[in-house]
Amino acid sequence: VQLQASGGGLVQAGGSLRLSCATSGRTFSKCALGWFRQAPGKKRESVVFISWSGTSTYYTDSAKGRFTISRDNARNTVYLQMSSLKPEDTAVYYCAAGPTVYSDSYYPREGFPYWGQGTQVTVSS
Repeated sequence: VQLQASGGGLVQAGGSLRLSCATSGRTFSKCALGWFRQAPGKKRESVVFISWSGTSTYYTDSAKGRFTISRDNARNTVYLQMSSLKPEDTAVYYCAAGPTVYSDSYYPREGFPYWGQGTQVTVSS
């Protein structure tokens, strides 16, 4: 599975962005997808996950109420709609995929072995 993240950019605090993660490979539809981010000088952190059926999601506290993850299996693409952005959301955002046995599992048992290259999100105050 190959992943290509896009949609990052510079936005003012309170604004919105939609990130996309286009994937290729036959196994996309059987993979859970996740968004992660890494700010300068900080460790990478989880943001949100979605099962391959799209029926199960998990949002970390940083994303709850402001971010929405969705996926279009017909287009092999996962989206992250981000609103009410804050300067602390500034980071490189990565999408990742991992195969799961169950359609409603949002976190693969073996983790996320496939990663995209990341897209920069910068939120100005």
